[in-house]
Amino acid sequence: MTSTETAIIGPLTALPEDEAMFRDAVRDFAAAEVKPRMEAMERAATFDRTLLPIFTELGLMGIDVPEEFGGAGGSFFMTVLAVEELSAVDASTATLVDVQNTLANAPLIQWGSPGLKERYLPRLAAGTVGAYALSEPGSGSDAFGLATRAERDGDDWILTGNKMWITNGAEADIFIVFATEDPSKGYKGITAFVAERDMDGFTVGKKEDKLGIRASSTTELILDGCSIPGKNVLGEVGKGYKVAIETLNGGRIGIGAQMIGVARGALSAALRYVQERKQFGKAIAEFQAVQFQLAQAATELEAARLMVYNAARLRDAGQSYTREAAMGKLLSSQVAERVTSLCIELFGGYGYTREYPVEKFYRDAKIGTIYEGTSNMQLHTIAKQVLKHGVD
Repeated sequence: MTSTETAIIGPLTALPEDEAMFRDAVRDFAAAEVKPRMEAMERAATFDRTLLPIFTELGLMGIDVPEEFGGAGGSFFMTVLAVEELSAVDASTATLVDVQNTLANAPLIQWGSPGLKERYLPRLAAGTVGAYALSEPGSGSDAFGLATRAERDGDDWILTGNKMWITNGAEADIFIVFATEDPSKGYKGITAFVAERDMDGFTVGKKEDKLGIRASSTTELILDGCSIPGKNVLGEVGKGYKVAIETLNGGRIGIGAQMIGVARGALSAALRYVQERKQFGKAIAEFQAVQFQLAQAATELEAARLMVYNAARLRDAGQSYTREAAMGKLLSSQVAERVTSLCIELFGGYGYTREYPVEKFYRDAKIGTIYEGTSNMQLHTIAKQVLKHGVD
């Protein structure tokens, strides 16, 4: 199979045997281990750490980490499959796995020195949680308007500033942190660092109380003269913007996978319900209006899935995927909002209560249009790519 052919994936039945087996294993795990814990995690707005050893056993904490570092040695596409399957049950659980693989492991695999890889990848693959710290109170979509400063102190660096909206912040012990050594240089002053929770001057701050993905922690980080060894620079000094951009490009595919999983979970619940619920003497699934709505939702979901899968295949094939990742995230997040909203309507009044599952899928879907680049930022990226390269 050529690299061009690997960029396209057909229906689920066309998955190679190893990928299909992995997908099925994650699906079974989500049903057996995640679903029974989901309601308690949602109420407590806290991730159940008893899942972490099982994640590790399944290889979910280091899906495409090379085997030499204790990882599963899989593909990025397998990460997409895992995130989709987990999201179809609980998007919060999927978020931890997604960030672990696409935002913590990935930059270390691509940009880490041999020493950084040897120190951190085995820990991450063995269950230590990772996080990615780019956003700040004053820099969200303007990701490179960083205020966090990095100043040299001999061979070390001293970081001072605050980070916001850090996913996995409550659970993580290893953080990819971005700071600027010289604000006057703009994005060329940014450097990426690997920080640890127990480093001097490093504090995990407030945990946010959120609308959706409630069991996924979102925190601030406080860097108060945090001392980081010079050997913990990730990539080159002043080249942190490359680490940030390329990492987020892959991360957006992961968010796309999360959104198709959320939409699929809601639609599956609705498909069962409409065949059980009777009105006017027959199941509401027998009404053509309902059938057409379901058909439209299933079609949009499949289109989004194929876009996300294609972007993941392109990444694994070493081809350009910036435009495809942005398109996949944009469409999948839009589809997730539409599909989950429809599913609430199909459940009627029951759908608006917490007794039924679709209201959670609806709340969890909203974040897809916001984090790892808002929909407007995806449109901006797509427009630049289309104007530069056309649509061939």
